[in-house]
Amino acid sequence: MKKYFSILLIVILLFGFSGLRAQMNVKKLNPTETTQKFAALLQLINNFYVDTLNMDRLTEEAIVSTLKQLDPHSSYISKKDVEMANEPLEGSFEGVGLTFQLYKDTILVIAPVPGGPSDKVGILAGDKIIKVNGEDAFGNKITNKWVMDHLRGKKGTEVTVSIYRHSVSGLIEFTIIRDKIPLNSIDAAFMLDKKTGYIKLNRFARNSLEEFNKAIEGLKKQGMENLVFDLRSNSGGYLSTALGISDEFLPEGKMVVYTEGIHSPRQELDATEAGNLEKGKLAILINEGSASASEIVSGAVQDWDRGIIVGRRSFGKGLVQRPFRLPDGSVVRLTVARYFTPSGRCIQKPYNEGVDEYYKDFAHRLAHGELLSADSIHFPDSLKYKTNDGRTVYGGGGIMPDIFVAWDSTRYNELYSDLIRKGIFNSYVNDYLDKNRQELNKKYTNFKDFNKYFSISQDEFDEFLSRAKEKTEVNEEQLKPNIDYLKLQIKALIARNLYDTNDYFEVIWPDDREINKALEVLNKNVVYEHDLQPGK
Repeated sequence: MKKYFSILLIVILLFGFSGLRAQMNVKKLNPTETTQKFAALLQLINNFYVDTLNMDRLTEEAIVSTLKQLDPHSSYISKKDVEMANEPLEGSFEGVGLTFQLYKDTILVIAPVPGGPSDKVGILAGDKIIKVNGEDAFGNKITNKWVMDHLRGKKGTEVTVSIYRHSVSGLIEFTIIRDKIPLNSIDAAFMLDKKTGYIKLNRFARNSLEEFNKAIEGLKKQGMENLVFDLRSNSGGYLSTALGISDEFLPEGKMVVYTEGIHSPRQELDATEAGNLEKGKLAILINEGSASASEIVSGAVQDWDRGIIVGRRSFGKGLVQRPFRLPDGSVVRLTVARYFTPSGRCIQKPYNEGVDEYYKDFAHRLAHGELLSADSIHFPDSLKYKTNDGRTVYGGGGIMPDIFVAWDSTRYNELYSDLIRKGIFNSYVNDYLDKNRQELNKKYTNFKDFNKYFSISQDEFDEFLSRAKEKTEVNEEQLKPNIDYLKLQIKALIARNLYDTNDYFEVIWPDDREINKALEVLNKNVVYEHDLQPGK
């Protein structure tokens, strides 16, 4: 009965608010009258309903369902989830400072955060955490949440872990004093050639601009003149960070983006006198997972003809959310405006067919052939806009790249997906390093030597395939064209676990279509300066 009534109330609220939206197009309702009506209903239910109800849960369900009627990005965050939801963008959390993986029901240390609490006490990559504060830390009960609950905590508090280390008899006990741990938003920064640097940004967090400038400074010391800036699958973050990074590329006074909504007057955001990269060639990589802040940066760079955009059409998330705190500490992120590029393009793609269809967009693009061929993408004349130099660009949702690079359906096939999804890559690499870590550390004292000389032998690859066949069907037609890339993936994952996340990308980039296309274009002045046409 309780469940039925909860559903019934939500249905009533949904239709009520849907009706409200329709009525608001005809006449403006008194907001005080509306909120009082809703509060009165909840009060009546609480005081007179036949059964005992969880009013907190009922109210939250009503809020969530109401927001779903508005747009795909307005959302509700409960009080207990607010801190966790903000962590990736705030750029830090409090804990022991290590990256881990659940491997065979055990907590395997991938790497301690350099200079963090775990690093300071001597915990090493490859260690396995067997006990936490005397409690067994293995078996079916161990989940990511269990690990977070037991290892994270307030700065200054202590936690004791018992570690199993290969080649050491018995468990080693460490007492770790928790501290504030930075969450880096830059995955990689290195040189592609003597003049071209590469930076991969995974999100626009509070500290991203500082990280970005530090990376730029380091690359310039290595001779960087040009940059490939990778925003593929970067889902966005803070507007202020997008503005700051765009400012590094654009001269003072150039508009980066403007926002506008019914209750939010047009606000134009311009570049300032700051700028470490206003000169030199620039290529930005985007794909169907690049959204929001990623689209602001790439749209501004494209509209001012400051650089080239390479890849595939971006996600199309151009709605501005503003957080509003509710009385109990929960937060509503409410859409208040839309983003527009300097040429006037609305970044937001349509969502009039509902939230479910909105998030099936990748499948729709694949089915329509958009991910495989630029020729399958057609824009009406009404969506044509002009860049500063008079090139044609298109609105209608997302940023269409200047140079299209097709999604590699041969490489990213069902077999490759299974190898990742079923943990076969990680399982093999973890076991491989368990046996060979010490020997590899002695043989390759630095990443440069490892990258130059290490390769997966045929016997080792056969063992990998043997393990794969135990967990999934290995289709030979899908395997044959991918053998070299699968070996490269294994090498890159070993590099990540032995050295750093940055090194994974440095191993893999020579086989990356988009990076190679960007590098090719940057090295051909005539193409870069004169021949940029959308989709070519």
